[in-house]
Amino acid sequence: MGQTLTLTASDGRKLAAYLAEPMSTPKGGLVVVQEIFGVNPHIRSVADRWAAEGYVVLAPALFDRQEPGIELGYTDADLQRGFGLMQAAGLEAPLLDIDAARAELQRRLGAAGKVGVLGFCWGGLLSWLSACKVSGFAAAVPYYGGGIPNHAALKPLCPVLAHFGERDHWIPTDSVRAFAAAQPSVQVHIYAADHGFNCDQRGSYDTAAAQLARERSQAFLAQHLA
Repeated sequence: MGQTLTLTASDGRKLAAYLAEPMSTPKGGLVVVQEIFGVNPHIRSVADRWAAEGYVVLAPALFDRQEPGIELGYTDADLQRGFGLMQAAGLEAPLLDIDAARAELQRRLGAAGKVGVLGFCWGGLLSWLSACKVSGFAAAVPYYGGGIPNHAALKPLCPVLAHFGERDHWIPTDSVRAFAAAQPSVQVHIYAADHGFNCDQRGSYDTAAAQLARERSQAFLAQHLA
């Protein structure tokens, strides 16, 4: 089980973050970036699993600026509420909060430690933007980040591994392939799965795609955060 701590972003705003720590010497640090459903049980379980892999993990509560402590499920009503919170949050302030999580992990690991960022859906987009706009990340792993193809002109500051689903109606496959063509340095994988295929609490969960994406992510993070 992890614990909740408080971070302070560079603009002075405070936010909660879920911390999960490994039982042994850390391999590195990992910021896990939420979907539009907050730092809910699924995101905490993701953090716990990566901590079990040997990483110190922080999942910042990116909606704390709008509604502290919000946790949503996956009903249509939750989806609509999450969209509203996402629109209110924008894209710039969340990067400040992600950077605050990165800085806290860096403090815990020391100067020699490396920190990566991994996120899902909205958090996937924010992971891509963090890779391009936030200094200090050693690797980024966006999962089905809606809007990533719209930011294909950005240049990542660190290695990036991106996962998408070919049946994802939010992110057309043609746009993913165009993104991959525009970003030859990015490892892009497309799975026979839908949006949200990594979340075992959603109907779109796909065991095979989730497992393969995790194996690829494990190898990628081991390579770049070691």
